[in-house]
Amino acid sequence: MKILVINCGSSSLKYQLINMENEECLALGLVERIGMEGSKLTQKAKDDKYIIEEAMRDHTDAIKLVLEALIDCDHGVIKDLTEIGAVGHRIVHGGEKYAGSVIVNDEVMKNLKECSKLAPLHNPANIIGINACKALMPSTPMVAVFDTAFHQTMPEVAYIYPLPYELYTKNGVRKYGFHGTSHKYVSDKAAEMMGKDIKDLKLITCHLGNGSSITAIKNGESIETSMGFTPLEGIAMGTRCGSIDPAIIIYIMQELNLTVYEVNDLMNKKSGVLGISGVSSDFRDIEKAAWEDGNHRAQLALDIFTYKVKKFIGSYAAVMGGVDAIIFTAGLGENSPETREDICSGLEFLGAVLDKSKNKVRGKAVEINTEDSKTKIFVIPTNEELVIARDTQALIK
Repeated sequence: MKILVINCGSSSLKYQLINMENEECLALGLVERIGMEGSKLTQKAKDDKYIIEEAMRDHTDAIKLVLEALIDCDHGVIKDLTEIGAVGHRIVHGGEKYAGSVIVNDEVMKNLKECSKLAPLHNPANIIGINACKALMPSTPMVAVFDTAFHQTMPEVAYIYPLPYELYTKNGVRKYGFHGTSHKYVSDKAAEMMGKDIKDLKLITCHLGNGSSITAIKNGESIETSMGFTPLEGIAMGTRCGSIDPAIIIYIMQELNLTVYEVNDLMNKKSGVLGISGVSSDFRDIEKAAWEDGNHRAQLALDIFTYKVKKFIGSYAAVMGGVDAIIFTAGLGENSPETREDICSGLEFLGAVLDKSKNKVRGKAVEINTEDSKTKIFVIPTNEELVIARDTQALIK
């Protein structure tokens, strides 16, 4: 069976076509800068690399190009779309309704739309991805795999907010956590690389990209994570502000005469490193402005980002009573040696000592700590798609 995995981010889309008989990836691709200038699709299949540079207004345009690339006469890996047995979709927020993956039906689609208010940058894109695939492959099963599932092991002390308790029992207000498939994959991979049982380890996984989250994993279970009720909580991100004093919201609403919808849009789409730098939400653009143009605000955005990540690492080490390994993953975590170096600088007190020469790596699973470092430091490319494909196969069987 071949399973297509669609992973829609806020401005990107990753996909893989996987042969589940041997879990071989037949083709993988990345669509970048959706809705921005310079959007392109890059597909890799064995020795073939296929690039499409074309304007993509939204995720519907992106999905169409993905399917066309898979069946392309010269670069495709299948003859037609009927070879795809199922499509697994990464869904950011399942709310209180979903603690595991589900086959998509009308009720699921309705619930996903209701959850969009909790993940305004991602759930709408996830829904578009499902609808686009359903329109082009109406007879193919669709499966929703939720980011929130992995974090259901968090203890009450971690997921209950200090608000009236009825807001949790009656309204479902609690920490959910996100990027669950990524945190699960890289933590399992780190344990494998260390040659140890994950149930004996204390790990901190850093999923760093346009959307970023940090997770404390003790004995193989998520016990704390930086994102919360929505993906807005936590560190500063591409366009999200992360954790701030909530009184700021009331203040700026009064001072700027903003509606609740306008301030929600401001915090989700106009803040983070974009808001600080005034340059872009893409870290590559910000790095260029900071390092080549000497842009102070761009450098400040980078410094604030790494500072916030470092704070979470320190606090999670305290929560777990130590740390055996720190793992960097996702677009920025895998591909920016400079970001990793800035984050690790000062973490020597945790026994984490970065080897700068080993750190000069992008997109490879490798240990980057010194030989005498008590705490391991890894770069591990995430593979959320494989986790999603496995869940998809299990459900449709």
